[in-house]
Amino acid sequence: MLAALALTISLAVAPKPHIVWKPIPYGPKRKTEMAAYAQKHYGIHSWRLHPKVIVEHYTGSNSFSAAWNTFAADTPDPELGELPGTCAHFIVDRNGRIYRLVRLSVMCRHTVGLNYVAIGIEHVGTSDGEVLHDRKQLRASLALTAWLVDRFRIRIRNVIGHNESLSSPYHKELYKPWAHQTHADWKHADMDVYRGKLRALLRADAGR
Repeated sequence: MLAALALTISLAVAPKPHIVWKPIPYGPKRKTEMAAYAQKHYGIHSWRLHPKVIVEHYTGSNSFSAAWNTFAADTPDPELGELPGTCAHFIVDRNGRIYRLVRLSVMCRHTVGLNYVAIGIEHVGTSDGEVLHDRKQLRASLALTAWLVDRFRIRIRNVIGHNESLSSPYHKELYKPWAHQTHADWKHADMDVYRGKLRALLRADAGR
């Protein structure tokens, strides 16, 4: 009975937002590439994702199609020439539309050191501030993140910006030149604002 009540409350707090399924090519070849990448970087020969972290990003471009095409291309990275190419599970467009590109049971290569446990959410735009001040986009982003937090029982402190990746307790990178690599998108101060809004949306207590 208590479990049923908890489920009801959870669903009331974070309903699933409308999500458009717009898959990138991610067949057996890319899964094999992902498993090989995970073996090298995490010591795990698998492409399967068990989410414990959500990483927020921005695309650095001004259109959904530009980001989608980049992720669909499966292009080797310029430093090591490794596959698979970069991708994220979701893109939140400026009009508030949410697209899902990859199934949530599959790893995506979006954050060094965390791809084995992290769901990646990209936001069309070129800065944290753009997203935080775009009401439609931010509302959609928070709704998506809240739903994922509830679905996978992810702690709000594990909802991080790309720039915060090195501080995650789940960070692991076996390739030493990348062990301290991170990126500039979604710095700590902006993520504090984001997480505050997320807590308000979830009506969560400070211990969550």
